[in-house]
Amino acid sequence: MGYIMDLREQVGSRPLIMAGACVLIFNHDSHLLLQRRTDSLDWGTIGGALELGESLEEAASRELFEEAGLTARSFKFITLLSGKDMYYRYPNGDEIYNVMAIYEAIGVQGNPKVNDNEGLELRYFSLDKRIENLNPFTEHVLRRAGYITEW
Repeated sequence: MGYIMDLREQVGSRPLIMAGACVLIFNHDSHLLLQRRTDSLDWGTIGGALELGESLEEAASRELFEEAGLTARSFKFITLLSGKDMYYRYPNGDEIYNVMAIYEAIGVQGNPKVNDNEGLELRYFSLDKRIENLNPFTEHVLRRAGYITEW
């Protein structure tokens, strides 16, 4: 988050437009890998903001490795999300309006492991039933991307 952190030094917690990628990782049982976040202590998807000069696919690949220690053969583009309902306020008060590319990781290699200071734990979840302590923004993203319809 070097670029965003540099911006934050200039603008404080004011809302920023943040372009980024969200990576959905499914196991052979079609369960979704989520991380328990250090900032909010709830479950969220793997992903993050673009760095300068980085493509969305490069960001997806970097975030997948940084947050879960995994690599992928390729990424399948699912959808692009933006607009007022992509607003998020972090627990520290920083505000963003996300422009987020949603990708599904294809040909995932490695064993999931917490690989940075953004996550406390990684776990696969079925999307057939409500996930306890799911980050509300993550639930919104999964609904908008069509992965969940009702719980």
